[in-house]
Amino acid sequence: MKSVLVTGAGSGIGWASSLRLVRAGYEVFAAVRTPQEAALLLREAGVDGVARLRAFPLDVTDAEACAVAVAEVGERTGGGPWGLVNADAAVVARAVEETGEEEIHRLLEVNVLAAGRLARLVLPGMRRRGEGRIVTVSSVSGRAVLPWLGWYGASRAAAAAMTHALRMETAGTGVRVVLLEHGVHLTGLLEEAAGSLERPSTVSPDFTRSYRATAAALRNRARYTPAGEPAAVHRALAVPRPAARYVVGRDARVGAALDACLPYRWGDPLKRALLGPRPVARSMARALRLPR
Repeated sequence: MKSVLVTGAGSGIGWASSLRLVRAGYEVFAAVRTPQEAALLLREAGVDGVARLRAFPLDVTDAEACAVAVAEVGERTGGGPWGLVNADAAVVARAVEETGEEEIHRLLEVNVLAAGRLARLVLPGMRRRGEGRIVTVSSVSGRAVLPWLGWYGASRAAAAAMTHALRMETAGTGVRVVLLEHGVHLTGLLEEAAGSLERPSTVSPDFTRSYRATAAALRNRARYTPAGEPAAVHRALAVPRPAARYVVGRDARVGAALDACLPYRWGDPLKRALLGPRPVARSMARALRLPR
């Protein structure tokens, strides 16, 4: 039975992926943020699944706690997990100029440094075993940049670069490294983004109005389909030769394609029309004949 360590398992994609993997026959070590999340996850797994699921609190920004957790998983599995799913995440949606230092540091700690830290911790066991799988659950925001998501997108772009380099560095070892880029889903992460947009701007009243409109747009566009993201994570672990990168969700595929095809002089006005400051958005919308 293959063992997988999943972070961010207390909600959203990590939660759904943990349950799907347990039901598919994997032994899952689910890292959550609170004991309450662990209890809820175990209850959801049911009588059949709970024997293959171990849920425990873990602060992924705590290097010592991560080392202890991976060591304990190693003791239970005889050398460390076969797979790692980095699904924990943080998000802040604000203008670049008014995102606080602490918010920026948390984005980088959770979305980049923690993923790299856990990969470093599990790789020695995977190398000794001659096989393994590392999956980074990220976002299309790392390449399809939008207003108000500059720092979040920067953290996702950094995670993608780290994952890409790791994939090249582990070639020929039996360890396969996969990046998943998702779109908008109705999870706690989305609510976190929308919530940060509801705080008034200190820069401009136009920013405040745009923040609130963007928060509403995110919630309106959000869709969470349990068969979507967990299926992508399961596939990335299960297929013998996974793709280097999967773009998950129709909105993510459309966004990535448009960003790759449109020059900045077209793509930037389109994004500003949809999400930018309202006076700019109104003028751009009229120019492009787009609904505000």
